[in-house]
Amino acid sequence: MHDRSTDWQSFLPTTRKELEQRGWEQVDVILFTGDAYIDHPSFGTAVIARVLEAEGLRVAVVPQPNWRDDLRDFKKLGAPRLFFGVSAGAMDSMVNHYTANKRLRSDDAYTPDGRVGMRPDYPTIVYTRILKELYPDVPVVIGGIEASLRRVTHYDYWQDALRPGILFDSGADILTYGMGEAATRIIASRLRAGEPLSALRDIPQTVVVVPAGEVPAERESDTHVVLASHEECLRDKKAQARNFRCIEEESNRYSARLLWQRCGDKALKINPPFPPMTEAELDAVYDLPFTRLPHPRYRGKTIPAFEMIKFSVTLHRGCFGGCAFCTISAHQGKFITSRSEASVLREVKKIAAMPDFKGYLSDLGGPSANMYRMGGKNPNACRVCRRPSCLWPAVCPNLHADHAPLLHLYREVDKLPGIKKSFIGSGVRFDLLQHRYDDEALNAAAREYTEELITRHVSGRLKVAPEHTSARVLACMRKPDFRQFEQFRRTFDRINREYGLNQQLIPYFISSHPACRPDDMAELAAITKSLDFHLEQVQDFTPTPMTLATEIYYTGFHPYTGERIYTARTQDEKLAQRRFFFWYKPETRREIEQELRRMGREDLIVRLYGNAPRKAWQSAGEKPTFPRRNAASPARPKKKK
Repeated sequence: MHDRSTDWQSFLPTTRKELEQRGWEQVDVILFTGDAYIDHPSFGTAVIARVLEAEGLRVAVVPQPNWRDDLRDFKKLGAPRLFFGVSAGAMDSMVNHYTANKRLRSDDAYTPDGRVGMRPDYPTIVYTRILKELYPDVPVVIGGIEASLRRVTHYDYWQDALRPGILFDSGADILTYGMGEAATRIIASRLRAGEPLSALRDIPQTVVVVPAGEVPAERESDTHVVLASHEECLRDKKAQARNFRCIEEESNRYSARLLWQRCGDKALKINPPFPPMTEAELDAVYDLPFTRLPHPRYRGKTIPAFEMIKFSVTLHRGCFGGCAFCTISAHQGKFITSRSEASVLREVKKIAAMPDFKGYLSDLGGPSANMYRMGGKNPNACRVCRRPSCLWPAVCPNLHADHAPLLHLYREVDKLPGIKKSFIGSGVRFDLLQHRYDDEALNAAAREYTEELITRHVSGRLKVAPEHTSARVLACMRKPDFRQFEQFRRTFDRINREYGLNQQLIPYFISSHPACRPDDMAELAAITKSLDFHLEQVQDFTPTPMTLATEIYYTGFHPYTGERIYTARTQDEKLAQRRFFFWYKPETRREIEQELRRMGREDLIVRLYGNAPRKAWQSAGEKPTFPRRNAASPARPKKKK
């Protein structure tokens, strides 16, 4: 709980009173966000605010404005000198609000005390429309996850409809996609220099609306691609699938092309992204004066998302996994930008000096835990590559997957005064650890990293994500064969035995993913049972904009092969698949047995339940019990002789 006194001047102002305390009559930029204001580098609004502040601008933040009343939250600071910035927050608002079955969630991790109802559906659209009505002449720049992944025609699962790029629905002037520091800095600089809004049409990593007449007649060239129009996508799902493939391939290029998409008599001009940030540029962001705390206005309240990350450190950006259901590569890109070791150590020292820090770092990670400093052996090959994944269908031979720098960083962090233990809370790519490389030094580093990870950096439970057991489903997911997970599990168990540790491997699985049928889920249940797993970390596939899996869900086709792909769509179909995760619960047995008989898979009934009749199995009315996890000791485990 955050209840200690904090200097208000250390934060960006959020009220008129705070402006007056600083002696400000007007600010240059006002940022509206659907999240609580947490001045921590894990939250995009805080990062953008600090980046603009470092440019010498006066910046204010309005968190979770009330859009239902007389709109006083939108008026209280007046009009900014340069622009309004709008973000829905750290998550797409619809994922934040609703489950995969479109039921309202009971809490909001990004709101004080987890309270629901503090932001509307689609806050990017709602906030922008309000601001445009109140201040029609002030530019509005939208960004963040919700805007970034809805920048072109996209399928919206909650409306079950194809929507145009969010600039059209919101009425905003400019959209920044991806990690927006560089684009937002340039927008501010050019507006500050007196350039008119109409001139800001060529900034990398931005999207603007232009007259349709500006779209080139030539559909494709070395410098641009004209996508199928919004209207074409509405008429033809295959056109939407082709669009996605083009967008994903361009997003994964080092030097992408300019994209155009018509919508009525207007068009979207999607400027290519910036090259990946340099180490120095990323270090500069993390060296900004974040307090790493929620704003004092939340004193006495708990913000669940903050509690989860307040003692965590991000080591890198980007992910080259390219999983079909994940938005990370679409937002951050597949090229890894890592922080310097010195930058990470500076941040850890700041954390160690915090009054309530007890010596335990919750995470040294990133989008994937073990991609720090990884990249192509031959950078020129990476510059022309369009592969969406460097790990699927096989590890790229050009990938230099060296775990040695990460191992060294872990050890340097653990040497710092005040650090008792550093845990790895981010997901680990076990396929990077299991792969056998031509370079024996890489194999040795992977083995050493695996042992160090399991013996020194696991808080009793290690999270990994095999996601499924079916080879067909895993191929659709762009995930490795399940045998690699089984191999990693054997390694995990062996190391635990050798060091006398009692730790658990916690696998994540997804149901109802495209290509997954009920019999695939039944096999998953039987296979995981045979491995002594009673699954906990599971989820039903939720279609989110700009992922391969969502395009398959909507169109019914694989954008790369044109193959028709089955996907569970109704709530009953989804529930039937999800039920197999919990075969061990007495209340699910009757439905599972009925489903298995319907499929003609009585053999799986025996594999799951043996030959014992159901009544005898349930007669005691007891729920299965599972071993309690033990917290790992801070001391370095010693290998048993």
